[in-house]
Amino acid sequence: MSATRVIVVDDHTLVRAGIRELLSTTDDICVIGEATNGTEAIGLIRQLEADLLLLDLSMPGVAGVDLIRRLIAEFPRLPILMLSMHNDGAIVSRILKAGAKGYVTKDCEPETLLGAIRKVARGGRFIDPALVDDIVFESNESESPQRVLSDREFQILQKLSTGLTLAEIAAELCLSPKTVSTHKTRLMQKLHLKTSADIIRYALNHNLGTSSPG
Repeated sequence: MSATRVIVVDDHTLVRAGIRELLSTTDDICVIGEATNGTEAIGLIRQLEADLLLLDLSMPGVAGVDLIRRLIAEFPRLPILMLSMHNDGAIVSRILKAGAKGYVTKDCEPETLLGAIRKVARGGRFIDPALVDDIVFESNESESPQRVLSDREFQILQKLSTGLTLAEIAAELCLSPKTVSTHKTRLMQKLHLKTSADIIRYALNHNLGTSSPG
């Protein structure tokens, strides 16, 4: 039986090195490529025959839900396993609904990650056991108010939290500054925020900033 061929996508060199080292200890999983962002990942997938994409949630440029949907549209048969520092049930639910087949956190046990890779590569689904209760029992929006945001509003919230201007966000997402401004206004209304400083505080309190290692 041939080894599961994995492409690792993470913008942090040490994280990729750690994953590569872990997977090298197995006989049934191997890393065939590494990328630091979504654009590089798409290029690699076009060139290589991969069985699974191990994808960081928070990276510069297109990431998160937008990247997942883009990948699924072009590579519908390639399963995506998310590896992230975020352990919020609402974020996990959003990612799984976008089409990822599994989600594990970066502080999980090595055997948990290996088990997730094996299961997802075989066509199954996997959620880090440490996250299951948060997903199942998270029942109201007051505990996780970001649930009320659309995918685009959530993405713009993350980018605003890093200090990007509306023009910079518009350029990254190929939107007009006016459209980004509209999304910003709506997310502020939904989250009952009044200033840009409130947005940054909210994102930090909920560990949503894309500048931190995802």
